[in-house]
Amino acid sequence: MELSQRQPQLDAEITPLDLRFSSDELTAERERITSFIQAQVDRHDADGVVLGLSGGVDSTAVAHLAVEALGRSAVHGLILPRDVNSDANMSDAERVAVDLGIRYDVVDIDPIMDELLAIDAGESASDEDDWANRFVGNTSARVRMTVNYLVANKENKLVLGTGNRVELSLGYVTKYGDGGVDCNPIGNCYKQQVRQLAADLGADEELVQKTPTGGMVDYETDEEEIGVEYDTIDAIVALTVDGNVATAAAAEIADTTPEVVEHIQELHRDNEHKRTTPPMPSDA
Repeated sequence: MELSQRQPQLDAEITPLDLRFSSDELTAERERITSFIQAQVDRHDADGVVLGLSGGVDSTAVAHLAVEALGRSAVHGLILPRDVNSDANMSDAERVAVDLGIRYDVVDIDPIMDELLAIDAGESASDEDDWANRFVGNTSARVRMTVNYLVANKENKLVLGTGNRVELSLGYVTKYGDGGVDCNPIGNCYKQQVRQLAADLGADEELVQKTPTGGMVDYETDEEEIGVEYDTIDAIVALTVDGNVATAAAAEIADTTPEVVEHIQELHRDNEHKRTTPPMPSDA
């Protein structure tokens, strides 16, 4: 079956810059990632993998890739909601696990967070404001990381990351939270390519096209928080972070303004600390 027949929902033109794989490239990338997952498990003599399921396209794609690489019995999904998370997202996460036939657990982390937020750290915002404070969202991500590793250590499994190329490049992850993983199978893929992989793997079309949302702070979508649409972010990262295109030229190609390009470049620069190991005196 040809790619265009297999994923009609992705046939529409992507603007401003189409970064999707060709049919042959898509097959090769799928094989490369599944081989990578298997090699990581073998290298560490692990019995499988653990990953957090959010109901978004990134974790959905990684779950499908993990099952293809290792078989469903070696994949354990964890759904770790808070009250701040959308019920629809958590339902989607469970649907992914059920569709794949993998073992999964749902663990409400609100009781843990309530204990942590009860710690008196001096002046603090009201309970209502706490939900919008980034430190609460970051702490939630770190609690999820701790649960992921608790299960992974107990079962001799690796923790799979679900961050894509753009998120990792811009630091749109929590340090030692969703950035705290053993490996990142889709870390080289732009968002467009993740959607393409998910569709090719047979993920539900609604999940493939779903608008990304982190569910951590008071924004409805990732794009609202970053302030730029994902297809434009993909283009800017490809042109100026991964490539060597000048700001003005990138703005013209990406059909945006130099200020937007500079905003994305600034996010990349400011979050370099999330892409490197902690510095030591010898690094100075």
